[in-house]
Amino acid sequence: MAEGEYDKEQLRILRNAFKAFDHDGAGSIDHTDVSSILEILGQKLEPPAVKALIKEVDKGTSGKLDFGQFCKLAARFIEVEEDLGALQNELKEAFRVYDKEGKEEIDADGSGTVDFDEFMQVMTG
Repeated sequence: MAEGEYDKEQLRILRNAFKAFDHDGAGSIDHTDVSSILEILGQKLEPPAVKALIKEVDKGTSGKLDFGQFCKLAARFIEVEEDLGALQNELKEAFRVYDKEGKEEIDADGSGTVDFDEFMQVMTG
């Protein structure tokens, strides 16, 4: 599927989710990040199911997905939210996945902290 096959809101959500895990800006994400991204999108899948989804879109052995491959995999799980309050609640739950100690911090590289409002901004653009 090409980027033009997604509506504007779907594409925005997909780009934001992808960018949040493309830590080095190389234009790819690790296969190991797919479960976390799908969970943020409201889909908690067992590892074999995630592996099967990855295999559908990535025939290579790089261990990474580019944005196009990611879109093919994740777009089926995107539901465009009309209700900002419902979206905020879903993102708050997703944020809690990373905020295990209740400190509102998600900092994979140790550079600082991200509170919920900053997380919300990243995820909703």
